[in-house]
Amino acid sequence: MTVALSAFGVLSVYSASRYVGKTQYGDAWYFVKKQLLGLVVGAIAMFLCGRVRYEKLRNKKARWIALILPMVLLALVFVPGVGVSNYGATRWIGIGGFTLQPSELAKYGFVVFTAGYASENMGRLRTFTGVLPILLAGGAICVLIMLEPNMSVTMCVGALLLAMLFLGGMKIKHFLWIALPALLVIPVLIIAEPYRLSRLSAFLDPWESPKGEGYQLIQSLYALGNGGWFGVGLFNSRQKYRFLPFAESDFILSIIGEEFGFFGIVILFGVSGVLIFRGIKVAQNTRDFFSFLLAMGITLVYGIQTVINALVVSGSIPPTGLPLPLISSGNTSLIITMASMGILYAISVKNAEKDVGTKRAFDFIQ
Repeated sequence: MTVALSAFGVLSVYSASRYVGKTQYGDAWYFVKKQLLGLVVGAIAMFLCGRVRYEKLRNKKARWIALILPMVLLALVFVPGVGVSNYGATRWIGIGGFTLQPSELAKYGFVVFTAGYASENMGRLRTFTGVLPILLAGGAICVLIMLEPNMSVTMCVGALLLAMLFLGGMKIKHFLWIALPALLVIPVLIIAEPYRLSRLSAFLDPWESPKGEGYQLIQSLYALGNGGWFGVGLFNSRQKYRFLPFAESDFILSIIGEEFGFFGIVILFGVSGVLIFRGIKVAQNTRDFFSFLLAMGITLVYGIQTVINALVVSGSIPPTGLPLPLISSGNTSLIITMASMGILYAISVKNAEKDVGTKRAFDFIQ
């Protein structure tokens, strides 16, 4: 399913970007070449991660590296000459002709750290002081990402933090003490930046500023509405002709909806839903707490981002820049997501081996 979604993503990126690639870069295949490279590298990473002993991530040294390395990379984003700015945000590190988005790596690094720490401190998570290391780690990542600025990924990490604490066994009253203030912080962050207030206004009534902040959402709704039940056909989207900004990345779902219609989106999210369900089943069948939290964390990263992207594109929540995992243009997201699915597969293989071992022992006893 991961490979199928990624391959469909390459096709969708070509359809959504060929006009922009031709007019802006002189090559209709400009974005597709990069996406194909990401698919190949991601497939190799997925294969390798599917064969590694993921249990080694549990030890203290590995989990601290998984946490600190992405944070160092997030800090390097702000170093002049190293960080790459685009559209008013500095979210990438330039490495030769390639760019790396550290926030994508930070999400999974946080999952590894939390799973390792929680599995060794199960009793301490019932106390407020016991969850402080997880809170501090997640909070530090959120602050670094917010400074880029990137509120959408910050919200994803915040939601992931709360979910991991809940799954780790945190007391409900402690959970509420953290969750409620976190929810109250969101309007403060919106008020703090004028462009976020503008986006909120555009969400409430995009037609109030059809050529300003409301433009992108209106064009997205036009694309979805034009798709109807069955779509206008592959490669036949109109909105990709520079009407809809970021059609190949954050709003690629709008182009998919226009070309494949409502039923096409239902099928796409049906496959994504099965992938999320399988991830939950893998976590359910684990025999140790570390594997459970690791599998759930990987599944949550994919699930949270997929749901938020769909809500943004459909105008259900205020617009924010967030790619659709495995589908949108962007090598860092594609490679790291595929690699994480490889680890999820490794956990499922371990579950199967234990099931076979248990059955053999049972048969021997009989």
